[in-house]
Amino acid sequence: MIKIKVSYDSCYHDVVVPAESTFGNLKKILCDTTGLHPNVQRLLFQGKEKDENKWLHISGVKDMSKVILMEDPASKELKKIQDTSISSEAIARVRVEIDKLSHRVVAIEEAVQRGTKVEDREFVVLTELFMIQLLTLDSIEAEGEAKTQRRKEVHRIQSFVDMIDNFKARSSRIARNCIGTISMVNTKWEMFDSGIGSLNAPNQSTKITQEWEVFD
Repeated sequence: MIKIKVSYDSCYHDVVVPAESTFGNLKKILCDTTGLHPNVQRLLFQGKEKDENKWLHISGVKDMSKVILMEDPASKELKKIQDTSISSEAIARVRVEIDKLSHRVVAIEEAVQRGTKVEDREFVVLTELFMIQLLTLDSIEAEGEAKTQRRKEVHRIQSFVDMIDNFKARSSRIARNCIGTISMVNTKWEMFDSGIGSLNAPNQSTKITQEWEVFD
């Protein structure tokens, strides 16, 4: 049995194998250690890539020898493309949810423009739903085009949240104006009830003059 120091991704892995093993056997062991499938592994010893059918001891590998493990470039590029595709699909699902929430934002905007008071809870719940989608985007690892797509959706969410804050402020002003109007109406009714501003002329006693008495 010999111990081999395998360098991979800036780390060293100590692997113990029989001296009569092949590089193919070493790849199978490294699959469990590194997670790389044997088909995408490239093993280099003394600056040369070794075929998996070559024997370690015949190739000069001894106890404490160093072997370099690399991932096949073609496989690495394919994995990158697959990761980008997965990221894009995840971002697309978030985009659909944002589109659904945007309809509620439009509905609030229309209500505020009509002068209709919107409950504060609607603003709070809608903002929280947008924040959930923002956290989902943050959890998606993306590179290249997928990263650009993710940044675009983040900006959309920020824009919608700003709009919600603006509509909330306008809705609060509508509520204050309604309260002020009701207060003025109540005040006027109180004035009428107290006789102030009444349209009826005050009662006056009739004074009979001496001349009218003489006429009679």
